[in-house]
Amino acid sequence: MSAQPLAESLVQSVDWLAIAPPTLAAVVALAVLVADLFVPGPRKAVLGWVSVAGLAAATALLLPLLDGDRATFCTDAPARACSYTADHFTLVIQFLVLGGALLAALLSVTHLDDERRRVPAGEFWFLLLSSAAGAALLPASRDLATLIVALEVASLPAFALVGIRHGDKRSSEAALKFFLSSVTATAVSLMGISFVYASTGTLYLTQVAQRLTHVDGQLHTLVQAGVVLTLVGFAFKTAAAPFHFWVPDTYVGAPLPVAAYLSVVGKAVGFSGLILVTVVAFPAYADVWGPALAVLAALTMTAGNVAALRQRATRAYSAVRLLAWSSVGQAGYLLVPIAAAGYTKDADRAIGSTVAYALMYAAVNLGAFAVAALVGRGRALNRIADYRGLYATNPLSALLLAFFLLCLAGLPPGVIGLFAKVTVFSAAVDAGLGWLAVVMAVNVVIALFYYLQWTALLFRAPEGEPVRHRVPAPLTAALALTGVLGVALSGAPQLVLRFAAGGLF
Repeated sequence: MSAQPLAESLVQSVDWLAIAPPTLAAVVALAVLVADLFVPGPRKAVLGWVSVAGLAAATALLLPLLDGDRATFCTDAPARACSYTADHFTLVIQFLVLGGALLAALLSVTHLDDERRRVPAGEFWFLLLSSAAGAALLPASRDLATLIVALEVASLPAFALVGIRHGDKRSSEAALKFFLSSVTATAVSLMGISFVYASTGTLYLTQVAQRLTHVDGQLHTLVQAGVVLTLVGFAFKTAAAPFHFWVPDTYVGAPLPVAAYLSVVGKAVGFSGLILVTVVAFPAYADVWGPALAVLAALTMTAGNVAALRQRATRAYSAVRLLAWSSVGQAGYLLVPIAAAGYTKDADRAIGSTVAYALMYAAVNLGAFAVAALVGRGRALNRIADYRGLYATNPLSALLLAFFLLCLAGLPPGVIGLFAKVTVFSAAVDAGLGWLAVVMAVNVVIALFYYLQWTALLFRAPEGEPVRHRVPAPLTAALALTGVLGVALSGAPQLVLRFAAGGLF
């Protein structure tokens, strides 16, 4: 007789509206893969526009979810818990992920047109959409199994995207480094999660949080090991030092739109997963992950900014390398409020600072990569020196890049960058992490040097014959969207924090 209620509890109704954004991205991915078999070579560009439309539609499907929290794939035994939750935190991160993937797709339309012989269009769009679907699923995941599955669905296609250029040894090497580091991270995370499951007997994040406070004393060491190993696994995904070694070579070897995608969407995946396992699942062990993340934040921002400072303007691909190291430094800033959440009772506010900073970073970093993609069409080596005199040949692109770099530096007129850094400083100070705020202040000063040095180069007299850059329509759209978003947020920066922090969990 007891089998019947158990069977009934396993029959679940699915809230299709709640899961619509990642589902639509996955469906469009399959449709593009099948359509690739029938679309003739000269018309492959239509696959790109279908992908762009699919990502735009998936982003639009977030609007009906704004009226309240929704959950699905739930169980009532022994206590109610859900595997998928579309709350405010989920929607903000899904907006960041799908919007970032949409902008990367616009960059990719032009890139695939330029490299149609080396990059297979159908496979490229299928992989990009599949990765975006996994990335959109991850912030909604509320059990450890779904979290890892979503993480791998987002990561596995990204390996192939990095090495997708036929006959490019640098691309293949980058893909191998990315693959090996990510597989190591997954293995470490799975071991940590297995320890947590062995100690608590559940995979649901909310139930893990409840049971960790009542774990038998003999299992405390096992739980602490599980928490640390899970953190190490996600530290790889977020490119936190000392697990950041794969970033510069991966960004340089990957097609530029893929590097842009990894710099924003890849980071959003890692940081949203890190937030879920620390703040939602492991609050009882804040005394373990709080100090660990604070140290990781200090190491990461220092390693990234010092390496970016050392980039030579004449080195091949130095512009992309600088953006790669800059992204490592920015990851350090993003870690600060998560670490602060381990020291304060108001975790929502601290995590809101990270989400607000991530939204700012996504918009301006994608804009910087869009200008890099434009310059790279005429200067294949994409050196920082190639940007000298850009204002003389393409004033609007030069002004936009200068604005994006100033936002990353946190200087006016990039008010949104300054605002985001102030919220991160505030989170560290309010949590009593004064030493971490000092480390961040020193790193901001270091970063000012290389951001301003690159900005000044844009307005110098060009050397030799100026190279005119024709801006294709998709690239123009990407530049326009990031530029408008950056300017709008600088005009009303308070909206970002309100949007990001409003009742995250």
